Amino acid sequence: MSSPRELRTAASASSSPYREVRIPVRDDPHAECSSPDVFTIPPKNASIERLRRWRKATFALNATRRFRYTLNLKLEEREKLLCKIRTHSQVIRASILFQRAAPATNGGASEGQINGYGIGQERLTTISRDHNLSALEERGGVQGLAKLLKTNLEKGIGGDDSEIVCRKNAFGANTYPRKKARGFLGLKEGWYDGGSIAFAVLLVIAVTAISDYKQSLQFQILNEEKRNIRLQVIRGGRRVEISIFDIVVGDVVSLNIGDQVPADGILISGHSLEIDESSMTGESKIARKDQRAPFLMSGCKVADGYGTMLVTGVGINTEWGLLMSSISEDSNEETPLQVRLNGVATLIGIIGLTVAGFVLVVLLARYFTGRTKNSNGTIQFIAGKTSLGKAVDGAIKILTIAVTIVVVAVPEGLPLAVTLTLAYSMRKMMVDKALVRRLSACETMGSATTICSDKTGTLTMNQMTIVEAYVGGGRLNQSDNDELISSAVRSLLLEGISHNTTGNVFAPENGGAEEVTGSPTEKAILSWGVKLKMKFDEERSKTSVLHVFPFNSEKKRGGVALLVGGSEVHIHWKGAAEIILSSCTRWLDQDGSVHQMDEDKASYFKKAIKDMAELSLRCVAFAYRLYDMKDVPRDEEQREQWMLPEDDLIFLAIVGIKDPCRPGVKEAVQLCQGAGVKVRMVTGDNIQTAKAIALECGILKPNHEFTEPTVIEGRSFRDRTDADRDKIADKILVMGRSSPNDKLLLVKALRKKKHVVAVTGDGTNDAPALHEADIGLAMGIQGTEVAKESSDIIILDDNFASVVKVVRWGRSVYANIQKFIQFQLTVNVAALIINVVSAVSSGDVPLNAVQLLWVNLIMDTLGALALATEPPTDHLMHRNPVGWSEPLISNIMWRNLLLQALYQVVVLLTLNFGGTSILHLKHDNRDHAEKLKNTMIFNTFVLCQVFNEFNARKPDEINVFSGVRRNRFFMGIIAFTVILQVLIIEFLGKFMSTVRLNWKLWLVSIAIAFISWPLAIIGKFIPVPKKELGKFFLDYTTKCRNSCSRCCRGTSSRKELMTSHNPHMVFQNTIFWQSNHIDCSDPTSGMGTS
Repeated sequence: MSSPRELRTAASASSSPYREVRIPVRDDPHAECSSPDVFTIPPKNASIERLRRWRKATFALNATRRFRYTLNLKLEEREKLLCKIRTHSQVIRASILFQRAAPATNGGASEGQINGYGIGQERLTTISRDHNLSALEERGGVQGLAKLLKTNLEKGIGGDDSEIVCRKNAFGANTYPRKKARGFLGLKEGWYDGGSIAFAVLLVIAVTAISDYKQSLQFQILNEEKRNIRLQVIRGGRRVEISIFDIVVGDVVSLNIGDQVPADGILISGHSLEIDESSMTGESKIARKDQRAPFLMSGCKVADGYGTMLVTGVGINTEWGLLMSSISEDSNEETPLQVRLNGVATLIGIIGLTVAGFVLVVLLARYFTGRTKNSNGTIQFIAGKTSLGKAVDGAIKILTIAVTIVVVAVPEGLPLAVTLTLAYSMRKMMVDKALVRRLSACETMGSATTICSDKTGTLTMNQMTIVEAYVGGGRLNQSDNDELISSAVRSLLLEGISHNTTGNVFAPENGGAEEVTGSPTEKAILSWGVKLKMKFDEERSKTSVLHVFPFNSEKKRGGVALLVGGSEVHIHWKGAAEIILSSCTRWLDQDGSVHQMDEDKASYFKKAIKDMAELSLRCVAFAYRLYDMKDVPRDEEQREQWMLPEDDLIFLAIVGIKDPCRPGVKEAVQLCQGAGVKVRMVTGDNIQTAKAIALECGILKPNHEFTEPTVIEGRSFRDRTDADRDKIADKILVMGRSSPNDKLLLVKALRKKKHVVAVTGDGTNDAPALHEADIGLAMGIQGTEVAKESSDIIILDDNFASVVKVVRWGRSVYANIQKFIQFQLTVNVAALIINVVSAVSSGDVPLNAVQLLWVNLIMDTLGALALATEPPTDHLMHRNPVGWSEPLISNIMWRNLLLQALYQVVVLLTLNFGGTSILHLKHDNRDHAEKLKNTMIFNTFVLCQVFNEFNARKPDEINVFSGVRRNRFFMGIIAFTVILQVLIIEFLGKFMSTVRLNWKLWLVSIAIAFISWPLAIIGKFIPVPKKELGKFFLDYTTKCRNSCSRCCRGTSSRKELMTSHNPHMVFQNTIFWQSNHIDCSDPTSGMGTS
């Protein structure tokens, strides 16, 4: 039987007399001939590379079709690749089987000899990727695996540099190969623009390519920063914060709600740990992790609970690493402003194309009808006399003029300007502690009308200390004075503090100061416990944990069930003071006696909470209760679902935590308010605490009414109807005791009121509100990875002042684009009118193709570089936000650009038509005079753009030089333009079709261009309507129609009106009737006889 990969040459029996010929190929030695007279061609055994070169040498346009009856090289290569993969997989499989067959006494010895550890990377990766629980149990579970990896599950790895390097060499680093960034030469696609004029085109390409390449590198740096997650690992017995890229196999990593799992690993211990594995499995189901399902996958998020994991796979040895190495991050996102500008650029291009087409038709008509003359007065084209070659040359010259007009009209610099200003703003925002995750957020932030800010860590410093405490039913004269507290009360209090926490206290062996880690609140409470003589490790060793209810931002409390002494169960709760107090039926005095919580004592504690809250203190309460061991679920699975009882609690203590306002926050809030941006505080803290901090920050004023809806609790807002929420949302300034869902409801209500909403958030449950808002701002220090993933911008220092800086930069993006549009449209309008009028009137243009391409370089590439990198000023924060529906070209911009364009057109057309006499060139050679006049027009036009570039910096300010010396880049662009213009005029005359100018003509050019500065100052005193031009004309048309309607009602009939002696009235009312399809003869129309 023949091989399917034989070379066949067949002819159909019905259409050809030739018999079938079958030739065996080189890899089918057993093929047989179909008949005795078939000849056989011996194989040449040519390599794949030789066959490819031979086929390439044939210059076949469709190689797949041309060689369809021969060997398929692509299929051949694919089969070879698959063969290699199969071979490697068999080798790996064989090695694993050998390892499994090794004697127990020798277990892992061969691997240990290779990498110094008891298990090799391949086997470790296989266990993690396959979630092979039996293989894990064979090695003694997580404890046995930790022993093979030389890891202490309590203290982690040693953490010294040599050990880290050794582990990276043995198991790899937690990085993966990235897709290469775009190369320098691959960035510019406009190689066709003006290809016939190499110098100008290459200059445009070089400048644009450099700027795009730098922008691409900037995006790459920002992407790296986004991936650089900070997390806590246990090394040498202490918790240390490291970069995700520094994790190694064997590390013990702490996981908390909202964290990203940084590597593949196995759960050591956890409480109510739930993982969102949708990023890896595609299923939205949350997976609960325990000893029966201990495997954790890199890239997943912690949805609830907390725990610790042993790292078993990093980098490319994880599924996440393989996935990320095969995809590249798309940094080509188009922002809304870019989309709008593309539309503007297209519209301007169409207008330019239409004008160029009109000019082409007019010039060709003039040329072929004999109306176009040379500079010496002779006619360029005479029918029947002018040769074909000359006629074609004349037509090509006219076509060149039309194409040049198109080149000048098409504003290819607009998209470049947006890209540049966004890249520049993103880089500068990084310096101002803001990491942009989505490009569109840069410009959207400039339109923000309201900011819903968290309190803790954003408006405050997040440096918490306990300054006031009530323990045993009374206030301590000093928060850490435990002299009046009995040992029984202290024991219960420290038991709750040490177990009901996600923080840690590390006591150095050399007896140094104890190190406290955890969230700021946890650190404050644990530090207070240490002052009360708490020995953290000893307290935790006295009891065993039965079940944990992690702190929940919805319920604002967290609990833990402890087995004490083998038979007694204590359930400790910690959380918002008034919520814990409401669940207490008894209280513990300083001697350890339990009393009923009567009305007076409850009022005493409530007053204590209120007093502390009014001092801006954050109030946290502690309580516990006894529980019967027989009521605790025996089965571990049932215990995982056990809801800890939270009623009938015994009140232990209240503490007041001081978190001072950040320096500069009050000024930042005032700056926002002056800029038309309303700041609202949305916090989970007590309403009294929130009110006190809001007063301190300036969000609330002393003259405000501190009642609903100005100051409101989350529950009150939540319980209202949608209509009520929409009605009061605008008036809310402070929302206390709010849940993440309350924040989401507020964002939705504000957006319905047409607000552009920015929201800050740090918790996992803030993700919906961050996603719903127009701009989500996650906190870089306290923010969870889930919150950061849902945000548009990450505030790296958690500071509200940085949020205000983001607003400034957002406004700067929009302002810079408007500056560039004003500058470019001025050049467009002036250049188009000058060339069109000159071409139609005289058949020639004063600005030739090369000169206009140089002008195009000034207004597009260099103009974008100069104006798109203007830093923000305080002036931007003295005006209201720019609405999304507002036009890109404001009335002020129209005034400025039309004034400058009109001035340039008048001056340059005057030079064009009367330049010979004005410049006293009548006695010069006609050709030289014409060249000198055109050179003067070109030089003056370019210098006008240089001077007008200063005007574009400050469209609505008198002083256009404010801050110009600080913008060295702008000054560098101006200097480069002027120097190159001098070189063009004085030394590149042959290339640019110019002649040298004497110093007098240079002074005249400079003087004409200089007038644009005082003209701009005068123009800024010309009032402009507040309404945009489109609405202004629409309102005017509506008024005309209404006027016509009133006139029509006062006229006896349409016939009388149409025979009126006022032709303007006749015209207006005719348009009114036709546009509204009204028949005045119809009495039902209301327009008949009165």
